Amino acid sequence: MSQFSFETAPKIICEQGGANRLGEIAKGLGMTRVFLVTDAGLIKAKLLDGALASLAAAGVAATVFSDVLADPPEVSVQSAVDAARVAGADGVIGFGGGSSLDTAKLVALLVRTPQALPDIYGIGLARGPRLALIQVPTTAGTGSEVTPISILTTPSHEKKGVVSPLLYPDIALLDSRLTLGLPAAVTAMTGVDAMVHAIEAFSTRLKKNPLSDALAIKALQLLYANLLPAVNDGRDANVREAMLLGSLFAGMAFANAPVGAVHALAYPLGGHYGLPHGLTNSLVLLPVLEFNLGVAQGLYAELGRAILPELGAATDPQAAAAFVAAIRARVAAMPYAQTLREAGVKQEDLPMLADDAMKVQRLLVNNPRDVAHVDALALYQAAF
Repeated sequence: MSQFSFETAPKIICEQGGANRLGEIAKGLGMTRVFLVTDAGLIKAKLLDGALASLAAAGVAATVFSDVLADPPEVSVQSAVDAARVAGADGVIGFGGGSSLDTAKLVALLVRTPQALPDIYGIGLARGPRLALIQVPTTAGTGSEVTPISILTTPSHEKKGVVSPLLYPDIALLDSRLTLGLPAAVTAMTGVDAMVHAIEAFSTRLKKNPLSDALAIKALQLLYANLLPAVNDGRDANVREAMLLGSLFAGMAFANAPVGAVHALAYPLGGHYGLPHGLTNSLVLLPVLEFNLGVAQGLYAELGRAILPELGAATDPQAAAAFVAAIRARVAAMPYAQTLREAGVKQEDLPMLADDAMKVQRLLVNNPRDVAHVDALALYQAAF
């Protein structure tokens, strides 16, 4: 067995209604003045009411920052950092989807140890220490609550990541009741995003390991089985909890066995068109699976047998083909655009998108099959 290392958040709490104990949890970390990072939609939906009441009851002062933007641009993150400094925060809580959680990570870091964002893009360039950090996801998709990665949009519309163990939170809190009101389309996009994390972690080229493999398989089983029920009837807290756990397991997996070409091709679509990350992953997923099939057949066969027990006696070619077909059918059932054209992408932009995808070498090197510029362009054309 090859040598490997594995890291994740030191504490995970999975509890329906757990957000109503957030004050007690924050106080346990020594927080007295928290900076809570979220978005305006969650405030309007009153999803923070229980958490804020809990913080107040515990004597923890809270400053709420609700100006998080999707695919957060650098300027948005910097404004949050500035606001946290003014508030005198001694702890940070991320409460929301991936954009809120990614912003919260950098607020916790940059308030305590100021650094210029362009200087810390990449792997291991950030330095600490940071403020205490709790992450509370309200979508089942990014797994950001247990990853050491924060993805931002640069002024040139590139997606870049800060990758550092400093970005792991002290506590990840899963409360499925926070996800009951998610619209079907958001449930679908984030759920497919999480499935992509599991698939790409399992088939990654460079850091595949037994722990990430086990987590990726369990994640995909949970997500594949519960995605349609969650989309069709979002009020079932147990189904929602299964989705949150699937997303968490996938996040733990890809934090240690990183993603590949699906994400590399998705990032330019988000950067240039402002499309949701889960949607962009979904739009290029099937072309990439087909592209990788010849090289990753054995791995895709394992995933096929994991989600389709009837494939137990199938050959690898049969099981791999059935896996791709099953994922294709699941994605086709989702209530959102199925092609780049339907999503508003212009065909004349495909070469530019391919140019930008080739810049995401930190992810492309993980793909099971090498991706050249001509391949990236062909994949976008297949997705169009």
